[in-house]
Amino acid sequence: MCSRTNPRSSRTGRPRSTEADTAILEATRAALVELGWSKLTMGDVAGRAGVAKTTLYRRWPSKNELVVDAVAVLFDELEMPDLGSLQADIEHVVLQFAALLERPETKTALMAVVAESTRDEPLRERIRASIVDRQKRLVLAGRERAQQRGELPPGRDPMAVDATDDLIFDVIAGAVVHRALVSAEPVDGPWVARLSALLVGGLGAAAATGGDR
Repeated sequence: MCSRTNPRSSRTGRPRSTEADTAILEATRAALVELGWSKLTMGDVAGRAGVAKTTLYRRWPSKNELVVDAVAVLFDELEMPDLGSLQADIEHVVLQFAALLERPETKTALMAVVAESTRDEPLRERIRASIVDRQKRLVLAGRERAQQRGELPPGRDPMAVDATDDLIFDVIAGAVVHRALVSAEPVDGPWVARLSALLVGGLGAAAATGGDR
């Protein structure tokens, strides 16, 4: 679920170079850290990546699309391994997320695109599709695994289950981003354990009261 798709992948012609794509996205993140959003240009990225500007524009028509994709591939690194319990699984992915946010390229790129999206609706939609919706796979994997273990009952109403998954994602992402990037407080083991316990307790309460029916 939520495998990455690229709207440009259906184009005919010479296949895209994976190496060029990787070089361009890495150059974009490096330029953001060094220059910031306002000074970053497509020409600078092309020069850093060692590709022609025409090559860059064939792949990403605008800076907005390019920067979102440069951020999105970083979030695709997040994983949800099976650690034996829902709380352990949540703690692991939250710590991964926090570590990712500590990287200068992630922090700078994410803050830049979020700030820019407040006045750019198409950019906001691209962030939702390329980052938010893709990473909801982690919530789905964690919930399904917890149901298989018997930690959570099976969901009976697909719409309610989807709404709960969205809420879990919002709670985790919102809490970690606020603590790490807004409050500038550590996302350490004790804090993550408290957050995970709160989430697991809330899910259990929702199931007990029929919240997913």
